[in-house]
Amino acid sequence: MKTDTIEKIATEILNNNSKNAVDIIKEEYPFEVFKRSKRGITDKIKFKQCVKDGFIDRYSGERLVNPGILKVISYYFPDEFPYQQHWKMDACHIAYWELMPSIDHIKPIALGGADSEENYATTSMMHNLIKNNWTLEQLQWKLHPPGDIKEWDGLTHLFISLVKADKQLLNDTYIKKWYNFSEKDFKEN
Repeated sequence: MKTDTIEKIATEILNNNSKNAVDIIKEEYPFEVFKRSKRGITDKIKFKQCVKDGFIDRYSGERLVNPGILKVISYYFPDEFPYQQHWKMDACHIAYWELMPSIDHIKPIALGGADSEENYATTSMMHNLIKNNWTLEQLQWKLHPPGDIKEWDGLTHLFISLVKADKQLLNDTYIKKWYNFSEKDFKEN
């Protein structure tokens, strides 16, 4: 147990035996230095990962939605469903934290994880923030299987229909960006 190791180290310090304390640290609880990968997740990569994971939060198993549909609701109802570009919790609707997909590195980059598709998981903004640089094991979380995009598309088809019904929505750069990704990846679905 890690606490037993800390007790051994502290006991060696108490006995003025620094060398033994250092040996215990190196053998039983070493400090690891990891080479960090650069982060390269673009919004396009994020969208493709959401499609791959079927708009499922891989940490909770819950459904997520296309980012554009949340912004459409904010467009029509800015007071009741506010959007804030810097995600200030007191200025944007909680749905942006609970239902907005984000991409997380399953093994954190800070702990040597790669910035690659094999290490990506779709999750909510909230779970991404909670997980931070912790491993799934440290949090006692599990990785849920991806969803099937044919069963749940994150309301992407509905989002596309809303924009086609009101082309003024494309004047909003955020909506336009997600619409373009959605249109491109859902033409064949």
